[in-house]
Amino acid sequence: MTLRGLIGLLALVVLGLLAWELRWVLLVLFGAVVLAVALDVPVSWLRRFTPMNRPQALLVVVVLLLLGGWQLGELLLPELIEQVQQFTQLVPALINRVGELLGGVAMLESLEGRVADLATFDKLQPLGGQLLGFAGGAANSTIQLLLMVLLALLLVLDPRSHQRLVLAATPAHYRPMAGELLSACREALGGWLAGMTISASAMFLLTWAGLAALKVPLALLSGLVCGLLTFVPTIGPTVATLLPLAVALLVSPALALQVLILRLVLQNAEAFLLTPLLLSRTVNLLPTVALMAQLSLGALLGLPGVLLALPLVVVLQVLSQRVLVEQIMDRWL
Repeated sequence: MTLRGLIGLLALVVLGLLAWELRWVLLVLFGAVVLAVALDVPVSWLRRFTPMNRPQALLVVVVLLLLGGWQLGELLLPELIEQVQQFTQLVPALINRVGELLGGVAMLESLEGRVADLATFDKLQPLGGQLLGFAGGAANSTIQLLLMVLLALLLVLDPRSHQRLVLAATPAHYRPMAGELLSACREALGGWLAGMTISASAMFLLTWAGLAALKVPLALLSGLVCGLLTFVPTIGPTVATLLPLAVALLVSPALALQVLILRLVLQNAEAFLLTPLLLSRTVNLLPTVALMAQLSLGALLGLPGVLLALPLVVVLQVLSQRVLVEQIMDRWL
């Protein structure tokens, strides 16, 4: 290996170590980019049909989002809080019901005794320390979320200046290709976010309506969980089905079977019809790639890594196609 190659290898190692040390900063930055792209979609649409400039369009979008969130909160939040309280009261009955169906499993029968054993002063002291640590982590996450929102607003206000900053860090003969890559990544990420948001909203409304029609308890809470977990492909919809299925099981096995059929129909319609139709012009992720990305980033970064795994894979898939496949593999002699 030449001296130049050795220096390049050492530089890559140093950059990798530096990126790992700054991983939370990079995670907040990438989250801000994802949020900025999500905000830029309605901002660009509004500027296309109105004479507004970018700050005015961003202000209108933010105000509309706040007002819409406020109205939805007033409409759904009281019922949602009530259903969460009902679910906490149904947990013991659900454990007993599962124990009856399984023939009285010893683990389920002794669960109440174990909880009573833990309710001692000596056992509660470490629990108090864990709760304090959880509170500190929640405060840290709130600060990171606020920084992410602030960075996203700054990025949306002046995206061209930030794009020129990125292009200035690339060699001159690569800048046209780098500009095309940025545009392609932005288009793919914006299309993926819009498609998945529509798909998740549709799953929330259809699941809520279907469960309400079947008169399943906690229909709103179950529909919301199913809608949110639509962003987690492969395992998300399956895990989301457990909540309405368990609640329906408390009523009757026949109702649980009806809920299972409803969720199977909706899951297959979303996976094979709705999502491919919405993402046909952007990046449609393979379930195996999405699942491995979430497992890997979840193991490295925890819950924030799971949430940002799919947007990161969307960007990496575009970069791999444009750079690795078209510029290297297709030209390999």
